[in-house]
Amino acid sequence: MERDYSQDAVAQRVYGSPRLRDLGAKLAAFVDGDQRWLTPILDRPPGAILRIRADQRLRHLPWELLCQDGSFLTVAGPAPLLPVRAVGTGAALEAPVTPGNRPLRVLFMATSPEGVEPVLNYEAEEAAILAATSRTGTDLVVEESGTLEGLRFLARDYGKGYFDVVHLSGHATTATGQPTFVVENEFGESATATADQIAQAMAGYWPRLVFVSGCLTGDAPDRGAFPSMSESLVRAGAPAVLGWALPVGDVSATDFAAELYRALAGGQALDQAVIEARQHLYTNQRGSWHLLRVYADRSPLAPMVTPLNTKGRTRIQARAADQEFLDPQTQLSRVAARAAFVGRRRVIQRCLRILRQPLQEPGGAEALVLSGMGGLGKSSLASRLLERMPTHQRAVWFGRVDLTKFRELTTKVRFPALKQQAEADQVLSNDQVPLAVRLRFLLDVDGPLGQTPCLFVFDDFEDGNLDERGGGHILSAAMAEILPALLTAIRETDSPSRVIITSRYRFPTPTGTRIAAEALETLIDVEQAKKIANLPNLRYGSLLDPGIRDRAIAAAAGNPRLLDWLDRIVADPTLDIGDLIAAIEHEADRFRETILATKLLGAQDPELQRMLAKLNVVELPVPGETVHAIHDHLDTARHMQRATQLGLLEAGTDPETRQPRYYVSNILRPLLRPLLTDDEYLAACAAAARSLHALWITGPTQPGTPS
Repeated sequence: MERDYSQDAVAQRVYGSPRLRDLGAKLAAFVDGDQRWLTPILDRPPGAILRIRADQRLRHLPWELLCQDGSFLTVAGPAPLLPVRAVGTGAALEAPVTPGNRPLRVLFMATSPEGVEPVLNYEAEEAAILAATSRTGTDLVVEESGTLEGLRFLARDYGKGYFDVVHLSGHATTATGQPTFVVENEFGESATATADQIAQAMAGYWPRLVFVSGCLTGDAPDRGAFPSMSESLVRAGAPAVLGWALPVGDVSATDFAAELYRALAGGQALDQAVIEARQHLYTNQRGSWHLLRVYADRSPLAPMVTPLNTKGRTRIQARAADQEFLDPQTQLSRVAARAAFVGRRRVIQRCLRILRQPLQEPGGAEALVLSGMGGLGKSSLASRLLERMPTHQRAVWFGRVDLTKFRELTTKVRFPALKQQAEADQVLSNDQVPLAVRLRFLLDVDGPLGQTPCLFVFDDFEDGNLDERGGGHILSAAMAEILPALLTAIRETDSPSRVIITSRYRFPTPTGTRIAAEALETLIDVEQAKKIANLPNLRYGSLLDPGIRDRAIAAAAGNPRLLDWLDRIVADPTLDIGDLIAAIEHEADRFRETILATKLLGAQDPELQRMLAKLNVVELPVPGETVHAIHDHLDTARHMQRATQLGLLEAGTDPETRQPRYYVSNILRPLLRPLLTDDEYLAACAAAARSLHALWITGPTQPGTPS
């Protein structure tokens, strides 16, 4: 068994392998024995649970392959078997277990540390779960940090018994002899977690099911001599744990999770849900159908929630965050839906730390500004942050906001009771009292919103809330009254409410307030690949001509909005190849005009334009030292600041050094390349190469070392 089903064996990766049937037949004969223990239960619908004691050396064998007469017993027939590796003789849950009369509650944490390959498509897994349970509904709470500390806080903040499932998605290994799960530290770097450390993070707040979706999380190392991570978690107190016996593909793991939660959310019992998910993989000819293993104590594998139409079943209260960002004319969402959002992991982690940080602690701020070039997804990121903070109410304004429009706050927030809403209306309407005082009363612990934390979002802030002055941008007269008053009220009441602003341009922070800024960058290659996979026409495998696809992707230069636009254009059946290429180039030109503002670039100092042109020779974000090396000019620092404020220069954060890094989008290239002669272009390339070689290859020069 060990030889033919090991991690290196070919048979376990091949769907329909005759060798697997032989292994399954041997296992079935062994269980059946001379006294025919197995045979009598094979025709008893709806099936049976076969418990194998996990403390014996039988735990590592592939019982999921049990086979008789050429049929795998765990996926075929009216009475499928569910092998369960039984841990101990006790039960965390005593029968009968009453299902919740409500939607399924899942705590989802994906880990994706820097430098760990391959990068998992955890966004697709989240999207698949949401899509699979869209009819019955699932309260999917996401822990975004990927850290054990984040898992600990969420488990405790929601309390014992709140979540039905904890789903951990990431890489795992047994290379050190002890099963470990790859998590992140606070900076997104790789760290490992043993089963004991995961148990410590859960601190006894176990849900009904833990799904450790990583390679080898269900494998008992050294031919079953040591417990798997899944078994260890059951011994630590989890009633049931799912894990994978061997390396599993990203797509198979996602498909299994989607089907599992579809069944659980519909009111199916846990044992039946696992059987249905396994059958789904088998029916779709996935070679990994037999890799999922169930470890459990003696707790009933009963339903977690009631079926959809059960009388009195509660519903999910909050609507999807993307529905808060509706276009005023079309009433269609202007942002990526939760299932379509990809990337921005490090940015989201930093933003959430800011939004959740107490004001009296370092890094605390009343507001967060998301800035950057048009089309990079600032509004979509704001929507994502709202989804990641489900405990906060949402109030979203689009474009210009004056005092009249700001008073709509009371219609945007759901108050605990009608009395509080009426009181809030009365407070905001009292123009005899300064706005700062009214807002302070509103957010005070005893005020109408004192027990209702909110996220106040000002989207497309540059549209009507900023005025040009002295080459920069300042708050408009109306916003100069609203924003300082709101931020001051949050600070003085120590409210957990926060403000999120999306703006193409930076602006001065109002006196006495604190605003944190996060700049968006062009999608990196991995993020762009995930984005393109969600586009029906530009994705690989579509019927589009590969040359057209490559031309469109290159023209978009990693800008999410332009990718969306071009995906629609290339689907036009009335255009031939030549017309499609012309349409792609025209759309890119229109994007530069309407989003990047050609006039804005042309209005800048010629040396600032030359700096951008020189920096555009580099195809990836670079440190500030390299910018100065490429453009050795007295005013480089001032030009960098100015270009960043206008969104012409992307200013992100390096995930390793946590220092600023800069990039000029290739969307600007047709406007910038003519500003340099061929000799100047080559000189910029040489300066960039020398600087980056010194910074990234040889490192800083040590004292006494010849340079």
